[in-house]
Formats: sequence, C-alpha cells, structure tokens
Amino acid sequence: MAVRTTPKPLRISLDRSIERMRKQLAELGPFLGKGKPTRSLEEYDMETERLIGDLLGQTSDLLHAYEYAEVGEAAGLVNMTDEAPEGAGTDGQRQSLLQRGRVLESCVSELEARRAAEPKKTKANRQSLIGPQVAEHMSSEIRSLSQDASLREAGQLMQKWKLGSLLLTDQQRYVGFITDSALAREVVANGMNPNTTPVKQCMRAPVIGIEGVRPIIDAVRLMKDQATRHLAVTQDGQIIGVISVSNILRYYSGVV
Repeated sequence: MAVRTTPKPLRISLDRSIERMRKQLAELGPFLGKGKPTRSLEEYDMETERLIGDLLGQTSDLLHAYEYAEVGEAAGLVNMTDEAPEGAGTDGQRQSLLQRGRVLESCVSELEARRAAEPKKTKANRQSLIGPQVAEHMSSEIRSLSQDASLREAGQLMQKWKLGSLLLTDQQRYVGFITDSALAREVVANGMNPNTTPVKQCMRAPVIGIEGVRPIIDAVRLMKDQATRHLAVTQDGQIIGVISVSNILRYYSGVV
C-alpha cells in the first residue's frame, strides 16, 4: 500500500514560501473557467492542504478555513468581508471555489506579514550560507511504498506520479529507495517476475540523506561520492523531502 506523509514546516526563505503559495493560488484559475484544469479538484485540494500545513503549520486557522471552503463554509473563518451574498446567482460549487481562493489570498497575506516582521539578523544569517539550500529545490511531497509491495506496483506508481524513485518503508520507518533505473535493470537484466518479486529485493539501503539547510553543491558531491541519483532531505533527523539529479539539473538550467 502506498504511504503518503506530511513533512514538517521547512526553515526556508519566506520569499520562496510566498512564491509557492501564489503559484498555488494561480493554479485555482482553471477550475473557475480560466483555462483547462490539468488534474482533478480533489488532487488540487490535497496538494493545497499539504502546502498550507507545510508553510503555516498543521494547526493554522487558515488550514481549517480551507477545509471548510471545500464544502462552501469558509465565510466567517477568515476575513472575507466581501463574500458574494446569498442569491447572487453563483452556484454552490463556484462559491466554494471562490472561498478557496480567498483562503489562499489570506495565506499569502499571512506569509507576507511574517516576512515583514522577520528580524534582519535572520536574513543576514541566511545570506551567509554558500549558495541556495537543498530544501529550496527538493520535492517536498514524499511518495513512499511498503518494501513488501511488488515491483509492478512500484513501476505503476512511478509512472502515475511521474517520479524516478520511491522511498520504501517497513511500516515504521524509511528503509531504502527503489529507482526506475534499478527497476528496469533487475527486471530486464535478471529476469525477475515483476508481479511476485517484492521491491525490497531491488532497493538501495540504507537511505542516504542530506540536511535541507546544506548548500545544493553539497548534494551534488554526496551523489557523486555515493553513486546515487536520489537523496532524502532531512531536518532535525526526519525526512522532509527528496532531491534528485533532475531537481539539481533544473536549478542549474534556470528552470523553476
């Protein structure tokens, strides 16, 4: 069974957090008729809840407000003084989408307020780091799978989620990685049956990690030293994301 976890709030720049929240707000547009959605509303809501929890905390009133907005009941939970009145001709679904947008606007405002109040000393310390941090370019959504799942299931999930690797668990902790290259190599070269072979027979263990506050060049060096294309990103001893060669190449290519 696939396992999804919610990472802890990250100590990364508020500029980056605001950028991510604004992007999420912009991606609500297609659901309001401003383009064609590329995913389901359910997938968008799951990603948005996770983002709000990451950036503002799991106990944030704005996270609760967004959850209420999904059922059209967010008015009054946050400052939404110009909500459309009843009987204005807007159907329930559209009203719910508008409320989602208002919550995300409030999230952006909250992050901007935090940035304005951020001590100058903190900013100076962050700028003293050498280069961008690993956490700023990692994939914060952690996708994982039981080590007892089949190779076929792992391959199907990688294809579905468009990923090159999955973290593997023993139901209590992360124990290794399975990558698309290892999957292809073992199945094709060694003739393993993908329907019956568990992924733990092809996984890379233990998990190799790097602290999210380290400069991205350190990730490059560690990948080279350990002959791996994927690293777990950690904070205070816990995994909060994954960085891959693809993430690093996008950074060096100037692709966001």
